[in-house]
Amino acid sequence: MNLPRILIVSLGGTITMTSSATGGIAPTLTADNLIESVPQLAHVASLEAITQFSMPGASLSIQNLAEVARLLHQKFAEGIDGAVVVQGTDTIEDTAFVLDLLAWHARPVVVTGAMRGPQAAGADGPANLLAAVTVAADRRVSELGVVVVLNDEIHAARWVQKSHTSLTSAFESPGTGRIGIVAEGQVEILIRPTRDLLPITAALNHPIRVAQVSLGLGEEGWLLPALSGLGYAGAVIEGMGAGHVPAAAVDAISKLVDQMPVILCSRVRAGRVFTHTYGFDGSEMDLIKRGAIPCGHLSSSKARLLLTLLQSTGATEEVIRTAFGQTTPEQNS
Repeated sequence: MNLPRILIVSLGGTITMTSSATGGIAPTLTADNLIESVPQLAHVASLEAITQFSMPGASLSIQNLAEVARLLHQKFAEGIDGAVVVQGTDTIEDTAFVLDLLAWHARPVVVTGAMRGPQAAGADGPANLLAAVTVAADRRVSELGVVVVLNDEIHAARWVQKSHTSLTSAFESPGTGRIGIVAEGQVEILIRPTRDLLPITAALNHPIRVAQVSLGLGEEGWLLPALSGLGYAGAVIEGMGAGHVPAAAVDAISKLVDQMPVILCSRVRAGRVFTHTYGFDGSEMDLIKRGAIPCGHLSSSKARLLLTLLQSTGATEEVIRTAFGQTTPEQNS
């Protein structure tokens, strides 16, 4: 029987980290090293290994991910059946989301990593890699977009979030739940998510900075007037509840909307930002009328990534609003 051809792309992360001179752990293992540590992989797929980067997840950039997306497109064109991207768990939810937008393809793409280093007792990297390759080898997964696989659970890139700093069960999808599991070496797809974001196919020719600012209790938005002068071209405001900020910050947000696209999000981990329920100063209705764009169900970090990618292609305000599923302020009023 011909096994599916699966590409393993290592970007670094805890799964590749061993003891270093610093007294902690640091990336040292290659993609080949990871494959050698899991002999069961030979029964699941024919593997090709590439060590693209060797860095912690927190140091990855959008430019790095665009390079990975180009590599995936190239390898799929050469006949690879699926791909597993291995990296640090700090930014797995971000990387998976960006790749879901940039590496859109009718082949499975799985992102995985580990919460414990390979020298730790109960290291979870080998099991996660085996489960990830098993998922990448299943053609049905191509219909789901990019997925994240850890702890034998399958999560959609659109929804997954890291929810704990140390547990091997750290990844959840608030508001939706996992979309599948791996059990007895088999992929079980439980639900099929709707893919409501269009792929970004235009070149990322415009380096862009997007600020992410959280406005909590007692905040007045004093940072906001400085954003334009600091080189930011867009902003994500993380409000409270259904998308609310202190009334004292409204004037600063209103002025910021005149300078750049402003996306309104919530610090709440599940549920969408409201659009037409609350009408007080600093409410979602007030901010939307002033030109802020509600992010829907996206987390603040994923909204920042989406806006960054869109602006990096030179997208107009109309294109940005459409991508976030919104109309102009006049149409909303």
